[in-house]
Amino acid sequence: MDAPPDFRQQLLAAIPRLRRYARSLVFDEQVAADLVQTALLKALAHWQQFDRRREMIVWLVGIAHNAHRDERRRQSRVDVVDPDEAALKADGRRAEAGHDVGLRIDLLAALRCLPDEQRQVLLLVGVEQFSYAECADALGIPIGTVMSRLSRGRAALRSLLEGGTPAPGPVLRRVV
Repeated sequence: MDAPPDFRQQLLAAIPRLRRYARSLVFDEQVAADLVQTALLKALAHWQQFDRRREMIVWLVGIAHNAHRDERRRQSRVDVVDPDEAALKADGRRAEAGHDVGLRIDLLAALRCLPDEQRQVLLLVGVEQFSYAECADALGIPIGTVMSRLSRGRAALRSLLEGGTPAPGPVLRRVV
């Protein structure tokens, strides 16, 4: 059975916000388009699971989040990096973005330096204006974790924009 017309209309209306979230999450137009396509296909295949009391965008972001996480798992395994090495990598990313290490960097470059977990929460709460509860629901994490990631992400973003480096701590990287 096909999805009802009202479901399809809500789905179509949510696509621009889903695209914006995906582009900000992965920083690659083609990868973002693939992520949106995957989320939409899964939503259409499982439309019966949609709870009409929820916002469509929250449900779609949850699907996209899980698809992105699954793809990252397939592509690599995670390893813990020394904080000094992470700071050097962040400096290198700023230099690659066309900025000297001592100069302020723009918001997009700063967002790229953040771990995915912090960037996701910052984008959903700050840009998409999700409530903490909606963000927690979409990402499948507790509200306290949303608040913690948001706080750490804001602090790291502020530091990066002021020309510093994010606070040291365990940093994840891909091992090829």
